[in-house]
Amino acid sequence: MDKPYGEEKTQSPTPDFEALSHNVAKFIEGAGKAAAAYLKPVQEGKTLSEPPADASEAIKSLSRVAEVWMTDPQKSLEAQTRLGTQFMNLWASTLKRAQGEPVEPVAEPEPKDNRFKDPEWSENPIFDFLKQAYLISSRWAEDLVENAEGLDERTRHKAQFYLKQLSSALSPSNFLLTNPELIRETLRENGANLVRGVTMLAEDIEAGGGELKIRQSDPSNFRIGVNIANTPGKVIFRNDLIELIQYAPTTEKVLKRPLLIVPPWINKFYILDLNPEKSFIRWAVAQGLTVFCISWVNPAEQHAEKGFEHYMRDGIFSALEAIEQATGEKKVTAIGYCVGGTLLATTLAYMAAKRDKRIDSATLFTAQVDFTHAGDLKVFADEQEVQSLEASMKKRGYLEGSRMANAFNMLRPTDLIWPYVVNVYMKGKAPLPFDLLYWNADSTRMPAANHAYYLRNCYLENKLAQGEMELAGVKLDLKKVKVPIFNLATKEDHIAPARSVFVGSKAFGGPVHYVLAGSGHIAGVVNPPSKPKYQFWTGGAVEGELEDWVKQATETAGSWWPYWFEWIKAQAPKMVAAREPGGGKLEALCDAPGTYVLAKS
Repeated sequence: MDKPYGEEKTQSPTPDFEALSHNVAKFIEGAGKAAAAYLKPVQEGKTLSEPPADASEAIKSLSRVAEVWMTDPQKSLEAQTRLGTQFMNLWASTLKRAQGEPVEPVAEPEPKDNRFKDPEWSENPIFDFLKQAYLISSRWAEDLVENAEGLDERTRHKAQFYLKQLSSALSPSNFLLTNPELIRETLRENGANLVRGVTMLAEDIEAGGGELKIRQSDPSNFRIGVNIANTPGKVIFRNDLIELIQYAPTTEKVLKRPLLIVPPWINKFYILDLNPEKSFIRWAVAQGLTVFCISWVNPAEQHAEKGFEHYMRDGIFSALEAIEQATGEKKVTAIGYCVGGTLLATTLAYMAAKRDKRIDSATLFTAQVDFTHAGDLKVFADEQEVQSLEASMKKRGYLEGSRMANAFNMLRPTDLIWPYVVNVYMKGKAPLPFDLLYWNADSTRMPAANHAYYLRNCYLENKLAQGEMELAGVKLDLKKVKVPIFNLATKEDHIAPARSVFVGSKAFGGPVHYVLAGSGHIAGVVNPPSKPKYQFWTGGAVEGELEDWVKQATETAGSWWPYWFEWIKAQAPKMVAAREPGGGKLEALCDAPGTYVLAKS
């Protein structure tokens, strides 16, 4: 039975008021330093980055939802009555609890919602009321957006996205005076936690050049090439867009057909080489594959005009030519991850038109070719947003890496933004070293021409799937792509939704093997056999709807990596003696992971 109102199970400590006063003064001093870090670019004559159009877009989208409801007074009244009834129920429940009666909560958090895990959110009637009031209000607002009749789907999608940002930001767990854990921590430490937090806040604003670069991991524990991205190999080719890494073999025999990995340029390639236990690259080498991986340059002003054609010619085609010189092999199997997969598919369509058969099969990791159901990132890709972005990129020649990093964080604000705001800047706890989040923060810039082409042709106009995309004067038709394709999607992907990848599988003209892995865009891919966390599903032909495919699919526990390797091996099982990097016509230029990966944004 709940305790009477006011009788708490968790007692807050009594502070040392002298120490508290001292720390409040230090906190104010730290806040001044944070403000100075924010204003420093202006004082140095630099302009702050242009603010994104998110606020105005949010207002427009949510205002449109309000207009829909207000045009029907009866439905508007019903909606307000539903909210009022829930709050009346909450008031009644709170009063009963104050009188010592057992009550059931009116609203409860989802099981995976970690914001309200502290026992005091339920034990203390005040905080329990705040929690339930927040859940009632946010869910009511979500229902309004979902059930707004006559609202076009694009506006609904944008309203849902911005409402998620707003409701995540307004959670009582994010504020000192409405979070029991923060109050308890502040009293226990006499405010020292706030001093540590504001110090890190100032450091992170300065590191972001006047913008907050949220601290998600401790970067001091990682050194690229030492304890991360450290699979042995050599850079065997370099131009102004790529370094090509060939990894050292660990088996006496290898498959004759080499493997080329085309990673996304939105982030750095070492997501596939985080550490020895998680490294897909190291594992692939151990299976007897001769692995080559592109490391994209972190572009600057001089790369402004590098577009999709350059990334195809100076990226994939240059890599194919280098692989032939290094191994003597004219044909490869290729992997494309995320936007690297979109580029690979685009390149395959171009090669099909030119009867170029150097890529004998392809694997796509969470990559889209049809952007009809492209998920929340489509929020940033309407005509007005793209025009604004193009104008901004034209001034610098590239898109700042922080812009894309912030966009990805906004896809999951309750996981990737606010927990770090609370833990780092309010609790004053430095985050633990985490290789995945270190990689996530190691963002890259994007050339203006490349990014504009990608947004317009893929997200905005969906030209690749419709057979209307042109590249280097060639109209691209994915139906002409006949090579076998292993198309990996992940079940909880917010960037390349499983449904989007499934629909895209139908665009190719050859055999497509669709595989659905558990988890999301990163964890679903980086799921090594030595420490498998998730499962995967395999099934028949890509027909009908994804839901129907899943119902008849076979679920397998563990990593999909061995399953993929058997698919690779079955296509070209011939083995040859292992090849050492630099052993062919191309001499090694430097050790892996090379120099391009070291450049910071």
